[in-house]
Amino acid sequence: MADVVMNFGDVAHAIQLALAPVFLLTGIAGLLNVMAGRLARIIDRGRSLTEQELPPHFENNPDIFQKELSRLERRRRYASLAITACTCSALFVCTVVAVIFLQVMLQVEFKWVISFLFTAATLTLVVGLAYFLREVHLATRTVRIQVIARQK
Repeated sequence: MADVVMNFGDVAHAIQLALAPVFLLTGIAGLLNVMAGRLARIIDRGRSLTEQELPPHFENNPDIFQKELSRLERRRRYASLAITACTCSALFVCTVVAVIFLQVMLQVEFKWVISFLFTAATLTLVVGLAYFLREVHLATRTVRIQVIARQK
């Protein structure tokens, strides 16, 4: 039975290798915070519209009210998909870190597994950002701010 001798330098090297994915994880956490905030605002807006009687600016045209709710639902769906994809990306990054440590502890090469997981993390992050961009695009397309000229 062969004894596996583990060196402190091996563990230190594993920690160094795991630092880059951990920084990525920090960035993903920041993105998730922003996305969750947007999703909360979308839900709050939808609730405020549906829990009251038809707001005065929608009374003359209930079709506009339904379009507003439909847009909010689409935005909610895109924000939710963005959060799901970015959370999957974070899970892949966490798995990369765990596999890096397993590689050192077991002294077995997992470079293909690590490569696959990191690629999956990057691709799911791209998908999440694309959904987020789509939600932001819908929000900016549907909300218009009217500028009123001031009289001197």
